[in-house]
Amino acid sequence: MKKRIASFLIMSFCLCQILSGCGSKEASKKKASTKTITLLNGKAEVKSQMEELAEAYTKKTGVKVKIETPGSGVDIQATLKGYYLADKMPDIFVCEGSAFESWKGLCADLSDEKWVKDTDAQYSDEDKKVIGFPYATEAIGLIYNASILEKAGIDPKTLTTPAAYEQAFATLDAKKAELGLTSVVGYSTEPENLSWSSGNHIFGNYLDAGLKRDDTKYIDLLNDGGKIDMERFSKFSSFIGLLNRYSDPAILTSGTYDDQVKNFAAGKYAFVTQGSWIGSILTGDSKDDYAAAGNFKVGMAPYAFEDGIDTILTSAPSWWAVNKEGNVSEAKKFLEWCAGDEGQQILVEKAGFVSPFKSCKYVASDPFASVVKDYIASEKTSNWHWQNMKEGIAANAFGKVFNEYAKGALDSNSFVSAISQAAADYYAK
Repeated sequence: MKKRIASFLIMSFCLCQILSGCGSKEASKKKASTKTITLLNGKAEVKSQMEELAEAYTKKTGVKVKIETPGSGVDIQATLKGYYLADKMPDIFVCEGSAFESWKGLCADLSDEKWVKDTDAQYSDEDKKVIGFPYATEAIGLIYNASILEKAGIDPKTLTTPAAYEQAFATLDAKKAELGLTSVVGYSTEPENLSWSSGNHIFGNYLDAGLKRDDTKYIDLLNDGGKIDMERFSKFSSFIGLLNRYSDPAILTSGTYDDQVKNFAAGKYAFVTQGSWIGSILTGDSKDDYAAAGNFKVGMAPYAFEDGIDTILTSAPSWWAVNKEGNVSEAKKFLEWCAGDEGQQILVEKAGFVSPFKSCKYVASDPFASVVKDYIASEKTSNWHWQNMKEGIAANAFGKVFNEYAKGALDSNSFVSAISQAAADYYAK
């Protein structure tokens, strides 16, 4: 399906060029000469901070940067495809890993830009050309309330085996009343709106947890017709079963993202299955709940479904690509500024991003900033190869199976079989 969409877009583009002829070329030249660029921002939670970034750049250079921010939950790629066909494509647009395939041939080559030498998080295509600018680093792990674990006598550094988690969860469950907990874990498998969490982020731990960043064994296997390593996934399945058992039944199968984060912020869960991006919510929309719970210190533990797994998953959550038919020159200048001192100060201190650039001297006040930086400094991170799965597999295949497992319709063994079948079927389409 993805390839058919990409082909349709490119065919539409070519047809538009033929029909419009020289007029289109003149329009492109005119657009490239203007002192205005547009950027499609995929993070609704930092809308105001992105606008502040744009204003600072305009004040310094005179180049106007228009930030377009779709609402939370909006399908960014569908929005972009609509913009493209309406000839309203932004000069800079946000793109996740697998989505770059839809824009093959439409992304400007950024390989020679100065900022490329200052990061290891750029996105490169199959020809090793850099086509994606990393604006942030995010992390996926089992987030925990450090204060609650300390009160329960649990050292989070020991959570590197399934047995250690089993013991920790049992201890916390027995002390729920004493610790003010509703449940040990806040985990939701609601399939319509949270499949991105279960089917991408959590499943991504099967693909990468415990592996070196360049190890692509399990994503390569998946992309070879939807194959699953049954031995590794069986261990992963048992760990997900543990989450099912100790999670809040009120949200496990039908809860929302807001339910998860708000209850964790209020101190009702010891763990929550989200990522470092919720820091902006703890200090933003849920700041009153977080303050009432003592503004507790947070941490991240690995999804240790095998003995010895001690890494969390980190990556740029997405990248900014430059539309080669847009105002390329000004877009590149803007990205260079964003990678520099002034841009990094705003992106880190105001937007709360963990910087992907080695020369950045700023540390965000976000609760997870130091946690992520410590994991990176200790070289205890694995990659996000779930971004290279076939597009849409989380929403259209995996998320539903996670939900069935949480409902009790599947046991650990049948969850393995169901995921394996869902993967094979989806890749066969």
